[in-house]
Amino acid sequence: MSNQSMSCQGLRLLVVDDDADTRILLTFLFELEGAEVIAAASADEALKIMSSFKADILISDICLPDEDGYSLLLKVRNLEAKRGRKIPAIALTASIVEDDRKRALSAGYDIHQCKPIDLDELTSMVATLSRTEQYV
Repeated sequence: MSNQSMSCQGLRLLVVDDDADTRILLTFLFELEGAEVIAAASADEALKIMSSFKADILISDICLPDEDGYSLLLKVRNLEAKRGRKIPAIALTASIVEDDRKRALSAGYDIHQCKPIDLDELTSMVATLSRTEQYV
């Protein structure tokens, strides 16, 4: 993970997952890599955070308790478009079904990542997405 540290340094990440262990793990991982991380347990909580936190990347579970990650991404992208930005997004899911991967990508997620999470791979994905154009 250390070879990606400089790429995550200074990034602002919003992690959305209803599983507390996943939120803690990802927060710990990316804070070690130099990112600022805020974690939310639901789509509603994530949207409230987004009103005051300008995240560089969204990492979201698809299955959330109040609404799914697809509708969350749509709302986040609409909010960010008003700010003149397009936030890159990673979908996390327990589903390994190809149709679910296609659905996540067609919904607008840049990357679909299956759980269990390969931490090195996820760190690399975040570093790669951080270099993408974020302005519309």
